[in-house]
Amino acid sequence: MSKKVGILMGSDSDLPIVRKATDMLDALGIGYEVHVYSAHRTPLEAAEFSKNARENGFGVMIAFAGMAAHLAGAVAANTTLPVIGVPCKSSNLDGMDALLSTVQMPTGIPVATVAINGGGNAALLAAQILATADDELAEKLIAKRAADAKKVLEKDAAVAAEFNR
Repeated sequence: MSKKVGILMGSDSDLPIVRKATDMLDALGIGYEVHVYSAHRTPLEAAEFSKNARENGFGVMIAFAGMAAHLAGAVAANTTLPVIGVPCKSSNLDGMDALLSTVQMPTGIPVATVAINGGGNAALLAAQILATADDELAEKLIAKRAADAKKVLEKDAAVAAEFNR
């Protein structure tokens, strides 16, 4: 059985961005669990989930948070599994505060960080990490990239037919 992805969000206001990740994981056939645990308001629950993640069948964690965005770091401090941080845009500072909070981790506690609101890329990065030990998943990722390339080339052909003379 393949490893699952643990998904934590600091607030349910992050749910639209989380859905981008879960939709991608669903498309790739990857299992996951989603929880609302705040680094500040429920630190014990976030730590407990993270500490037990490996033994509970998880292979990678994704943490979504806005503003102070300490969740990814709090998760990473409590597991040696790969952690992907997704800074979420809030009404303050267009998400730059969350980006900087997520990406500026101290040496020894790494967090891979994707773009602000980058739930889809977080799921793809999680899939790539899991695919290092799952050939079937690796093939799904190769097929997805080929399908994505085909879509771009179809759009190129349509634009070229209209404009190139």
